[in-house]
Amino acid sequence: MPAETKKLKCSVSLFYFVSFSIIITSIGILLTFLLPQHFFADAFLIANDPYGEEGWIGSYPLSMKFYAATGLGKLEYYLVALIQIPILLYCLFKLGVHNSFERINLRNLIMWIGLFLIAFFISFPSKEFINFLFIFIIANIFTKNFSLIKKVIFSSLLFVIFGVFFRPYYMLLPLLAFALNLIGYVKIKGKVLTVLVSGLLIASFISISHGLLKGQFISQMSREEHNLSRLNTGEENADTMIQSPIYPTNPLGESISIFYGFFTVNLPFNGIRFINKPQVISFLIWQLSLTILLIYFYSKVLRNKDLKHERWVFHLVFAYFIAQGIFEPDLGSAIRHKIGILPLIWLAVYYDQGFIKRPHKIYKLKWRDA
Repeated sequence: MPAETKKLKCSVSLFYFVSFSIIITSIGILLTFLLPQHFFADAFLIANDPYGEEGWIGSYPLSMKFYAATGLGKLEYYLVALIQIPILLYCLFKLGVHNSFERINLRNLIMWIGLFLIAFFISFPSKEFINFLFIFIIANIFTKNFSLIKKVIFSSLLFVIFGVFFRPYYMLLPLLAFALNLIGYVKIKGKVLTVLVSGLLIASFISISHGLLKGQFISQMSREEHNLSRLNTGEENADTMIQSPIYPTNPLGESISIFYGFFTVNLPFNGIRFINKPQVISFLIWQLSLTILLIYFYSKVLRNKDLKHERWVFHLVFAYFIAQGIFEPDLGSAIRHKIGILPLIWLAVYYDQGFIKRPHKIYKLKWRDA
């Protein structure tokens, strides 16, 4: 492609990205006035800290401290949207803008919807704002000319640190990603399926080991008991919660719970029961489309031995998807939490656009739209 043509395409893509950013910020501001009150339950807790939980350990305490320290918790929600959304969109801009971002194709459509969901879920005080910024730091590491070993070490250390202070299950992600990486080198047909099933089995083993040592399996204590409590209190949105068909009181039940959770939050074919709730169906279609697209790209990356840096990004994304199968309580939180890791998803979806750097240019990718 001639340099002038390439420069023009980048300018057009940048114009569309900026235009999208303005539209999404405007939508986010409007949504603070239009969304139902129950949508702001977490925002109210984080901004006001009614029970004096502010602290350094835990997602709620740390979020409360962040919003108190920055003053964002004292602002009207529409002002929070005006500040937060442009910051997050700028983070994605720093990772890179696809030079055909304006074109209508599958991956662009999926990411356009993902940008809209930023407005839907992070236009007010939210744990996902902090999560997004943290994940951006990790994603940004992969856009530098570091060796792969440095990227793996830095990102793993950051996940452990963030797990200690914010979300404990983040400490599992480097371990799961490392396991997926090892399995990815095995020569076998149906490699993606083998990698994902093996990852789920490893997650099941970790949870079962925890249960044998501590007396409770991880999905049992993090999801099933929480959802039972929601049912008993008659929570308004309890119909979208994830409940395993077999309660995880034994190793087999825990394994089934994890597999069921993974498929429910990432390949939600069983979401057809919400056919009378178009808003839920639309979110599930986006989630299903995203996962299928990532699996397709993952298969391409696993077949190319030169794409080691890209491969690790995909390992981290799917390690997170597997972790969702253990911890995710309901369909709504599953989508919201995916928006919290959008910077890594952004790199994975646009893996062939040169955003992911390496010390030396070993090969040249063919730039093609999905």
